[in-house]
Amino acid sequence: MALLRQVQVTFDCANPERLARFWCEVLGYVVPPPPEGFASWGEFDRSLPPEHQGSVFACVDPSGVGPRLFFQRVPEGKVVKNRLHLDVRVGTGLVGDERLATLEAESARLVALGAIEVRLLPADGVDESCIVMQDIEGNEFCLD
Repeated sequence: MALLRQVQVTFDCANPERLARFWCEVLGYVVPPPPEGFASWGEFDRSLPPEHQGSVFACVDPSGVGPRLFFQRVPEGKVVKNRLHLDVRVGTGLVGDERLATLEAESARLVALGAIEVRLLPADGVDESCIVMQDIEGNEFCLD
């Protein structure tokens, strides 16, 4: 019998809480409860040594189906294209103009949250349309 493993997706970033809250809005995720013994994440964060305060944050799928997203502060900024990216599946099962309208509406919602629309990849007879985006720290993702 094969082992089933859970996956956590980790983002290197400058501002973990800000980026986590952005992705909560994108995916409908939530911030998990703070560690036992702490009334809030802010209280937990203040308990850490100053150099570790604000260095990590996470968000989870409230249904428990999707992977946990973990955000960790790193000193360097993003300088090259991601080798791995998320596809946010908002147009699954849709084709043509209906799919494009759905993707464009979601793009507009995310741009209002601070995302950047990079380019539309139009349907080409093999693949349906998708929109390449960047989150608030420049990480690429696709609306698919």
